[in-house]
Amino acid sequence: MNELRAAIEAVLFVSNEPVTLDDLVEALGSDADTVTAQLNDIKRSLDENPGGYALEQTAGGWRFASRPEHEEILKKYFAKKGEGRLSIAALETLAIIAYRQPVTAPEVSDIRGVNSTGVLRTLLERHLIRVAGRKAVVGSPFLYRTTREFLIHFGLNDIRDLPRLEEFGDLIGETISEDLVTAVQSAAVDQSE
Repeated sequence: MNELRAAIEAVLFVSNEPVTLDDLVEALGSDADTVTAQLNDIKRSLDENPGGYALEQTAGGWRFASRPEHEEILKKYFAKKGEGRLSIAALETLAIIAYRQPVTAPEVSDIRGVNSTGVLRTLLERHLIRVAGRKAVVGSPFLYRTTREFLIHFGLNDIRDLPRLEEFGDLIGETISEDLVTAVQSAAVDQSE
């Protein structure tokens, strides 16, 4: 194995988040074409000889990730480890923000039909959403958007890769109520008028 490939693998292995091509080029002192060729070679090698992980491009960078066919085993493992899962309320709120962003807390609460302040705080603490300014209305409420961490968490390369709202439940492993789907869609229609 050549040294450049080994160095790329080492960087990707220790990184907690996807590594951009620019960051790899800078760290390795190589050119973008050579690094890209090595990344593609690593990906091809892992795809041809499947193991427990693969190389994927997500959130504008590259990372090693577990293969989808191991999802059930990993769910069992992390369930035993007591990993904190998002509540249904948090997932609903996250869906509203993902599909309507930027959106204010009063708008989220109006769509959900309940006060969502506590849920928003939890999503902010988990870095799945961020404050993206203030809306130019009376009271100047904060506007919320999803984050890069959201993309990483859900394995999306870009927010445009979100599935249709009806399919979002499959992505998060929960059922999204039809009432919520209808509320988000009708709110989006109202907003575009």
